[in-house]
Amino acid sequence: MTGKVKLDHDHVRALLRGMIRIRRFEEKCYELYTQEKIRGFLHLYDGEEAVAVGVAAALEPRDRVVSTYREHGHALARSVSMESALAEMYGKATGCAGGRGGSMHFFDAETNLYGGNAIVGGGLPLAAGLGLGDRMQGRDCVTACFFGEGALAEGEFHEAMNLAALWKLPVLFVLENNLYAMGSAVARVQANTDFVPRAASYGLPAESVDGNDVVAVEAAARRLVGAIRTGGGPQFLECRTYRTRPHSMFDAEKYRDKAEVAEWRKRSPITRFQGWLLDNGLMHQEQIDAIEAEVEAQVRNAVAACEQAPWEPVEDLARHVVAEVRPAPPVPVAPGKLVESTYRDCCRQAVTDALLRDERVFMMGEDIGAYGGCYAVSMGLLQEFGPERIRDTPLSEGGFTGAGIGAALAGMRPIVEIMTVNFSLLALDQILNTAATLRHMSGGQFGVPLVIRMATGAGRQLAAQHSHSLENFYAHIPGLRVVAPATLEDARGMLWTALEEPDPVIVFEHVMLYNMAGRLPDNAGPVDIDRAAVRRPGRDVTLIAWSYSLWKALEAAEALAKDGIEAEVIDLRSLRPIDDETVFASIRRTRRAVVVDEGWRTGSLSGEIAARVQEACFWHLDAPVARVCSAEVPVPYPKHLETAVLPQPAGIVAAVKSLPGIAR
Repeated sequence: MTGKVKLDHDHVRALLRGMIRIRRFEEKCYELYTQEKIRGFLHLYDGEEAVAVGVAAALEPRDRVVSTYREHGHALARSVSMESALAEMYGKATGCAGGRGGSMHFFDAETNLYGGNAIVGGGLPLAAGLGLGDRMQGRDCVTACFFGEGALAEGEFHEAMNLAALWKLPVLFVLENNLYAMGSAVARVQANTDFVPRAASYGLPAESVDGNDVVAVEAAARRLVGAIRTGGGPQFLECRTYRTRPHSMFDAEKYRDKAEVAEWRKRSPITRFQGWLLDNGLMHQEQIDAIEAEVEAQVRNAVAACEQAPWEPVEDLARHVVAEVRPAPPVPVAPGKLVESTYRDCCRQAVTDALLRDERVFMMGEDIGAYGGCYAVSMGLLQEFGPERIRDTPLSEGGFTGAGIGAALAGMRPIVEIMTVNFSLLALDQILNTAATLRHMSGGQFGVPLVIRMATGAGRQLAAQHSHSLENFYAHIPGLRVVAPATLEDARGMLWTALEEPDPVIVFEHVMLYNMAGRLPDNAGPVDIDRAAVRRPGRDVTLIAWSYSLWKALEAAEALAKDGIEAEVIDLRSLRPIDDETVFASIRRTRRAVVVDEGWRTGSLSGEIAARVQEACFWHLDAPVARVCSAEVPVPYPKHLETAVLPQPAGIVAAVKSLPGIAR
């Protein structure tokens, strides 16, 4: 594909019609907002139409688009119907995302529109991941990623640029520089307003174009897309433009002069192109009038259709949080010969099995290749599977986690390793705002079959910043599945099952378990990730624990048995969803419960479990639910203080013996 634009009558008509279609749609949305038919934030695209139309003209239907919150123009330029787009603005069930996304979250699988993203810069890693997935599967697809100049101050911009350049991903990064990020003028918040060298510093070919000249935008986009298709790697295009409407409908525009806006209105891409066509005899006024009439009819029909369109029933509120269809639980097999192993080796074998079983599986993370992983789980895998499937990443948790999400959307089955749960907070935006919500926001059109592994917990004298147990953070989030393997069998088998899930799964591996040795069947395979397991039966009290705390609970149960107190120990295993049935059944037998949680007590997962138990089992309880949690201090470095902070078997025993009715 060259950078030449064929300016025959059909093409110039399509360009003009595309821009007018966006402008009239936006004008109608403005009007409908004042009538309170559209609510929430409304970010209009007026003045920037040439960017969407020019770039879209350079793309093929097979190509992908990732947008930002001002995405109506991109959606319409990608041929999303006027009715579908407007219905999404209304929040109607006939919207392109089923009304679940609204103005800031357009999704459309048919046109390969992977969503508007309300988080500034949030779509950049996603686009890199889509490109990665396409490249790994040998597809001739380009992902175009639109974002505003405000995103260049975000870390995810730099992380995505670096990843895309490092791996030569087929992504066209389109900067819509409209001079204002909300009310922040570029000159007030950017030390260097020359953005092309910033992108070029990552090794990307980068150029700038007049974003109000639709032909110039298309020519540049065609040239850059052509370079991507011929193996040139990612490209960067700055389109210098201007939004002539407020940032959103809540914006009083106190930060810019009205004369400035008026001057830019004279440079409107529609006005410029239309005038150029008339001056050069490429179109006549009656032809332009016919386009206007056609578009006006489309707008009227779209409004009429939206007024009559149904709302999604309240009974469907819980739809599209997770997939409605899931794989059947694994069928247990007769155990084979017992073999010696360790938790670490079981984790490594689980990854190895996955890579051998499914060519779509790959793993990426910091130092997992040449180094072998911080906890040596991936030691030797680079040599066995190569750098395409065992990918060392830069230290950019948000970037490579977002890339994993994009690769999953493109059909891969990524395993993202985050070195420690503390570092996952740098990726929380991508996990919470994209992985967990994308199925819901897209009305079920897109799922994220992604597994994220991360080490968690304290006990190795790693002090306050490397010793957290933050499972409750992630178990709080709808759209995720969260598991915590505590046994060799689960370390080996949970990953297998998780990789078959259509939704994101987070696997927490406790740092104190990696060296745990034991025996497991040589034919150990997939295990159920939905159900808790009774690890020790008992009659007097139920101990509920997970991860490393399971073994402390089992040790406490042994000590209690010597005093004639038989504790039933439940390995929760699945932290979201929680297997209420197994927990409640046990407590209805024992009539007492103690929850052991390495997290802090305030806002803890143990508090959630205690609340559920007391709601469902109140009349079966002979005592309040007790909790044994970590002391509410940052985890200290000295061993004796670290030990004092964490739940220990003696504390569990004491909590049980303090319950009413327990024989002492």
